[in-house]
Amino acid sequence: MRMKRIIALFTISLLIPVYGFSQANSGNNNPVSQKIITKKQLRLKSNLMTPEVLWSLGRVNEATVSPDKSTVLYGVTWYDVPLDKGNCDLYTVSVDGKIQNQLTFTLSSEYNPQWTPDGKKIGFMSAESGEMQMYEMFANGSIVKQVTFINGGISGFKYSPDGKNIVYTKEVKASLSTQDLYPDLHKATGKVINNLMYRHWDEWVETYTHIFYAKRDGNMITDGIDIMKFEPWESPLKPFGGMEQICWSPDGKSIAYSCRKKQGKEYALSTNSDIYIYNLATETTINLTEGMNGYDLNPVFSPDGKKIAWESMERDGYESDKQRLMVYDFASKTMTDYSKNFDQNANNLAWSDDNKQIYFISDWQATDEIYRLELKSGKIKKLTDGVHNYLNVSVAGSTLIGMQQSMSMPTEIFAVNSADGKETQLTFTNKELLSQLSMGRVEKRWIKTTDNKDMLTWVIYPPQFNPQKKYPTLLYCEGGPQSTVSQFWSYRWNFQIMAANGYIIVAPNRRGLPGFGKEWLEQISGDYGGQNMQDYLSAIDTMIKEPFVNGDKLGAVGASYGGFSVYWLAGNHNKRFKAFIAHDGMFNLESQYLETEEMWFVNWDLGGPFWDKTNATAQRSYASSPHRFVQNWDTPILIIHGEKDYRISSTQGMSAFNAAILKGVPAQMLYFPNENHWVLHPQNGVLWQRTFFGWLDKWLK
Repeated sequence: MRMKRIIALFTISLLIPVYGFSQANSGNNNPVSQKIITKKQLRLKSNLMTPEVLWSLGRVNEATVSPDKSTVLYGVTWYDVPLDKGNCDLYTVSVDGKIQNQLTFTLSSEYNPQWTPDGKKIGFMSAESGEMQMYEMFANGSIVKQVTFINGGISGFKYSPDGKNIVYTKEVKASLSTQDLYPDLHKATGKVINNLMYRHWDEWVETYTHIFYAKRDGNMITDGIDIMKFEPWESPLKPFGGMEQICWSPDGKSIAYSCRKKQGKEYALSTNSDIYIYNLATETTINLTEGMNGYDLNPVFSPDGKKIAWESMERDGYESDKQRLMVYDFASKTMTDYSKNFDQNANNLAWSDDNKQIYFISDWQATDEIYRLELKSGKIKKLTDGVHNYLNVSVAGSTLIGMQQSMSMPTEIFAVNSADGKETQLTFTNKELLSQLSMGRVEKRWIKTTDNKDMLTWVIYPPQFNPQKKYPTLLYCEGGPQSTVSQFWSYRWNFQIMAANGYIIVAPNRRGLPGFGKEWLEQISGDYGGQNMQDYLSAIDTMIKEPFVNGDKLGAVGASYGGFSVYWLAGNHNKRFKAFIAHDGMFNLESQYLETEEMWFVNWDLGGPFWDKTNATAQRSYASSPHRFVQNWDTPILIIHGEKDYRISSTQGMSAFNAAILKGVPAQMLYFPNENHWVLHPQNGVLWQRTFFGWLDKWLK
C-alpha cells in the first residue's frame, strides 16, 4: 500500500531529449556530441516530497570564479531514474546574478570545469571518447576540442597561472598483477596479498593516483612528466581527495601537493600526510611540513606567491582532529597556526586578492559559515550567520561566492558581500519544483543532557503541522562519528522527505560532533555506547513530553556510526522504540577492528585491538559492542548494507540481520551488491526510500 501511495502522489512531465550534433562543433577533432532539450513544465499532483521528486532535483556543484571576477562557472547534475544514470552540464552566472547561460547540452557529463588563465576558454573533463580526457571550449560554449589523449585517461587537471602548462592526475599500476607474474594464467582471478591496505573504501588497491605536468604548446597532449617519479604512493589522497589537494605557485614554477608517503601496514595505521613542493626546473621536491604528524592537506598559495596556507591536523591517527589554519612565509621561513586560539575547524581556504586575508568555512553550533582571517592582526571574524551551510568560498573582488544549502534547500550559489556578509542568491536551479512543495518547519532546541550540558537539537515538523495531533517521531542518529548534524541537504537522509511522510524528526548534536568545541567533540573517542547514547535518549525523552509527539510510535534511524547507534539502542532502549533502521552500521566491534581497512580509525576511536587486555579504553569499547546486547532485542529492525562498503564490511549488517531472525525479532534486510558506504545509483536510491518508509509505516502508523 505504501509503495502505491508514493507513486500515485508523483506526476511529472518528464523532459524528452532530442539528440543531434551542434553546428558549433562541425569539423573539429573529437567534438563533444550535443543534445537539444525541449523543456516542459514540471507539475506535481501533491505538494509533498517523494523519492521521485527528490531525485528530480538538480545538484549544483564545482563553482569557480572567472579570472576577471565577473562570472561563476558551475555544473548541475540531473538524474534520470528510468535510465539509472546522471548527467552533468555546465552553466555560467554573472556575479551580480543578472546573466545566466547553459554552456553544454551533452550526452556525456562534463566535470572539473576550469577557466583558462586569460578567461577566454573553459577546460573540463569528459568521457566522450570512452576515457576521461580534458576538453576545451570558448567561454560561450562553442568550438569544443579535445586536448588530452592520455592512455588510460585522467582524473583531474589544473592550468598553470600563465597557461603554458597543465597539471593532471591519472592512475598508475600499484604492483604486478597475477597475469604479470604468470602470463600463462590469463583467466586466473586470484590476488596474492602480502600487506595491509589491499582494499580502500570501495575498491581493491591496484593503482595509485599520480601527478603529471605537461606543456601547453597548442598541440594535443599525449603524455606528461610524473612528478612523483613512479613512487609507490598516491596524490591526491584516496578515497575523497581531488584537485583541491594540488596547486600551482603563482609564477608557475612549482607545484604544491598533499601526499601520505607510506605503504601497506604503515599506511593503514597513519594519517600523517604532508605538503610537498615540486620545482619544475630542478625536478626536486621538498617536504614543507616534515615533522608534523597529522593530516596536512589542501595547499593554497597567496596571490603574490610569498606565502602558502593549508589545513592541518596535529595528531597522527586521528582523522577528526581540529583542522588548523596554517600559513608558511617563504621569506622568513616561519610557520604560523592562525587558529591556535580558535576552537573550531577551518576548511576550504581562499586568499583575498591583496594577500591580507584568508576566507574559510567553519562549523559552529550546527551551521557552516564563512569566516575571515586578518593576517596582520590574527583576528578571525564570522561573516555569515543563518540557518544554512556554506560548502565553500571563492573570492570575486569585494564579493565572495559560495555554494549554500540547508535542510530545506538543495545547494545553490550565493554572492556574499565581504564587508557586511549580506547574501544574494544567484542561482535558482530547482525553483520550479521547490515552489510546488511544502517544507516542514525546522526548529532549533537546546536540550539538557544527563550530565547537565546544553545540547543543540534540530526538530523538523511535518508540512501543515497541527499541534493538536500526535505524530510518530524518529530519532535521527548521526554517523561519522565526528560529523556535525548541521544544515545539510541529503539525497538519502533527507529530513524534509521524512517530514513529508508524516514524521517528526529529532536530530540531536550529541557528544562527539564538531562545532561545539574540542571537549564536546573528543568525548566520544573510547566511549562508544557511553555518554553520547545517553545524549540520544535525553533528546527523545525530552520530546516525548510534547503533546504532539506520540510516545507509543517512536523509531530510531541512522547510518555508519548512526547504524552502530541503532544497533546499540536496540539492546538498551528499555521499550522506548517500536521500529529501528540501521544502514552500514557497526554491529560487532571485535570483527570491525579486523575487517576495516583504515586501522587508524579503530585504533583511535576504539582505543586499540580487542586482544590487548591491559588496555582499559579498548576493553570498555568492546564491552559496549551492540552484538553483546542481542539477547535484549525485541523490536522490529530493518538492516541496509552495501557489498562494496569496505570501511564497514557488509558482514556486519548480515550478522545483525541473522541475529534478529534467530531471535525471532521481525527483521528485513535491504542488500546492495553494487553500492558502497552510500547509495549512489538513482534506482537504488528510490528503492532505499520506498523500503525505508515502507518499514516505518508498517510499525509506526
